[in-house]
Amino acid sequence: MTALPDWMRPPRAEGWFAEDLDRLPEAPRHTELIDGALVFMMSPQRWWHGHLVTMLTVALMDQAPGDVSVGREMTIKLDERNRPEPDLLLTTAAYDGDRTWFTPDEVLLVIEVVSPESAHRDRTVKLRKYAQAGIPHYWCVEDEDGAPVVHVYELDEPTGAYAPAGIFRDALKRPVPFDITLNLAELTPRRSD
Repeated sequence: MTALPDWMRPPRAEGWFAEDLDRLPEAPRHTELIDGALVFMMSPQRWWHGHLVTMLTVALMDQAPGDVSVGREMTIKLDERNRPEPDLLLTTAAYDGDRTWFTPDEVLLVIEVVSPESAHRDRTVKLRKYAQAGIPHYWCVEDEDGAPVVHVYELDEPTGAYAPAGIFRDALKRPVPFDITLNLAELTPRRSD
């Protein structure tokens, strides 16, 4: 077994903290912090996933009001031990080119496009953590035979948990966090026979 590189060793006995991510230039791209543990996206990204994230980015940028920006692959500092990196987010934060993370109060919507290696985290762990942090909207996008299916959740403030707000196939129309209309069938590449 090969020894771990020095940068993979936690800087203290308590493990990793949110600010440590900014001091890990050797870490692979898309490194997250979940419960004080580094999580790496090590498997190759599927074309479906990357294409869908790009198409969602463009569609949401076209519809977002002037005070809302679309962020891609940026972390959210939920607390000192959690800094997940969703595929997309909608934020009210002013643009700062040097910024590496957002706070939950700056995030309106988090979107995770589920991959086989992220399925458990996206469907359970992140769902719970984003809700506990007070992020008002969460979408979990699944691959159903090559077509996107969007599971939409809204924060139920009295309980601090997400409540299901619908499962969308073919088309998605939502009034929050702003008026959003998506033709889901147009978001995936056409297959050639």
